[in-house]
Amino acid sequence: MTARTRTRTLLVRSTLAALLGAGLAGCGIRATEVPTDFGPAPSRVPCVSTAADVATQAHTDTVPEGIFLVCGSQLVRVDRAVRLSAAAAEDRVSVAQALLSELREPPTEAEEQAGFTSSVTGAPKVTGPRGGDPATALRISTPPERMTPYELAQIVCTFAQSVAAERDEAVVLGGPGGSPLRRYECTEELRARPGTVPAPAETVNPDS
Repeated sequence: MTARTRTRTLLVRSTLAALLGAGLAGCGIRATEVPTDFGPAPSRVPCVSTAADVATQAHTDTVPEGIFLVCGSQLVRVDRAVRLSAAAAEDRVSVAQALLSELREPPTEAEEQAGFTSSVTGAPKVTGPRGGDPATALRISTPPERMTPYELAQIVCTFAQSVAAERDEAVVLGGPGGSPLRRYECTEELRARPGTVPAPAETVNPDS
């Protein structure tokens, strides 16, 4: 490359740089060689239900209960004021039906803003054990095997942490009629990944 050619190349580069700087200035943007980092975009804190929100639901015939809603692809326990009389609050089937109805309710405004949703749909009904079932069994009009993974996980974990449970973190569920009964567990893994981890279950034999 000759001296004349090098000089011409430098002039072209200088002209382009000047034009680029002018263009940026015209757009209201100041060119800088200093890297800038303004941090991540501000966001709300999700998956938090406040006590104040529960208080607004309270009524003379309500009792505090917990249900599991979906938030950020996980199950998160939310406190609700569930409509139950004092007598019904001691009955497993009544509690299960009230909790199931609560899961079907749309999230409150505060819950929705925090990112909560529910996958429980329809109007499923809960009944107690039929002949030959264990005394702890609950039967739902929608068979568990027909539920979506999120729907079943919500119901299992909600029931398993209430008086409807057979024992801690487990509940015996079946569909209507003589459909099979299974003992479902609400594990930490299920709560963390309800969409991909099946609800742990084992078949329950009659009269067991």
